[in-house]
Amino acid sequence: ADHQKADWVSIHQQICQLLVPVRTPLPCGLSEQERKHNTEQLLKRQKHIIDLAYGTAQRFVRDGKHKEAIPAALCALRFGAEVYGSDSAQLVPAYLLLAEASTGAGNLPQAARYLSRAQWIVLTAPNCSAALQAELHRGLGLFCAAEGNLEQALYHLANDIYLASSSFGLQSLEVSGAYFHMANIFLRQNKMDIANSLYAEV
Repeated sequence: ADHQKADWVSIHQQICQLLVPVRTPLPCGLSEQERKHNTEQLLKRQKHIIDLAYGTAQRFVRDGKHKEAIPAALCALRFGAEVYGSDSAQLVPAYLLLAEASTGAGNLPQAARYLSRAQWIVLTAPNCSAALQAELHRGLGLFCAAEGNLEQALYHLANDIYLASSSFGLQSLEVSGAYFHMANIFLRQNKMDIANSLYAEV
């Protein structure tokens, strides 16, 4: 009952009506053109659910409601696997969001499993973009910081800055997040000059 309530509050009430046409099997006896049209409509609906679930999970994480974010992020992951395949690089953002939500909810072992899966996909995906690799390093950096492994966290965030800079430019907003997280870590290490310098850079 608790699980169903959490799922309903997180995402199910938003997508309940959208699931009906997605889960209804196609009628028999359709022409090739009708089948193609129905398949395109199904794909469009599935992608809409992915976007809605992912956006909802992001909002919960931003608001500090990490437990509420998990069912929505899982929904995005589930539909993403249906649409793109279980080893697609398109699933990495959902895995990273699940890792962040799990970390925030205090479940570090589960977060580690999600990060490990994301890392495996990035390592095995052909032509994986630098932007996606930067996202992965940020996720790994935040996880290491949560574990208290600050040096390893700085290593991953430095990689995040390098990869994001090569994709978006040195002065891009995409890079500023990694600077901010690095500054927080230097603040925890009482290295105030470096922390203040990085905050100024942000």
